[in-house]
Parts: sequence; structure tokens; C-alpha cells
Amino acid sequence: MDLERTFLMIKPDGVQRGLVGEIIRRFENKGFTLVALKFVTPTREIAEEHYGIHRGKPFFESVVSFISSGPVVATVWEGDNIVELSRKLVGATKPTEAAPGTIRGDYANTIEKNLIHGSDSPENALGEIKVWFPEL
Repeated sequence: MDLERTFLMIKPDGVQRGLVGEIIRRFENKGFTLVALKFVTPTREIAEEHYGIHRGKPFFESVVSFISSGPVVATVWEGDNIVELSRKLVGATKPTEAAPGTIRGDYANTIEKNLIHGSDSPENALGEIKVWFPEL
């Protein structure tokens, strides 16, 4: 199988709640390889670039403000079929729809603060990695 890369970001609520180690542990236990990690408070410009596909939608301003409100842990992971498998580990965007055993199913309480972002396709993963890790 070909190795694939994905971008995962532990959002400010996940950092504030002390869930960074638990979330990283889940991806390591799945057998994925951590390629890059940075602890950073995103600038508004980075947040807008990251969520650019949602520009013009009613929630755009709130997600940009939230993601730039405090530190996040931006990561790049590698593994077979990692985009699809990591999305399953993350769980549904709405915590009420996220299955128990997923990160959001176990820890998230609201759609606004759902702990983690994961790329939704290999193509979007490449774009998100370039935004957060231009050196890769």
C-alpha cells in the first residue's frame, strides 16, 4: 500500500482540557507515524487560509475566531489509508452523532468546540499541510 499523509489539529478546547496526550496516543496506537508537530496560536490569517473553503458561510467568522483564540497542536501523520481511518477515529463533526470510542464521541460536547480537525480528503490534506507546515 502507498503511504498517505493527513493533517490533524487539536483545537484550543482540546489543548485547554488537557487532551493532547490522549488524542496523540490514539493515533500512535492505531499505528500511524507522527511526521511533524507544532504548538502554536494561529494568526487570524492562518485561520482564514485554513478555513478558506468555508468563506462566506454563516459560521466562517466564528470558526476563524475560535481557532485563533488560543494554542493548537498542528500535526502531520503518515500511514496507509490514513485520511479515511483518521476520520473514523475522530468521529462525526456533531458530537451527538459521534460514535462512542471516537475522539468526539468520548470527549466533545458541542459542535463549536469539537476538539479536533482532520483533513477530509488526501487532496485537502496536502493543502492544509502546506498552510501549517510550508517546510514539508
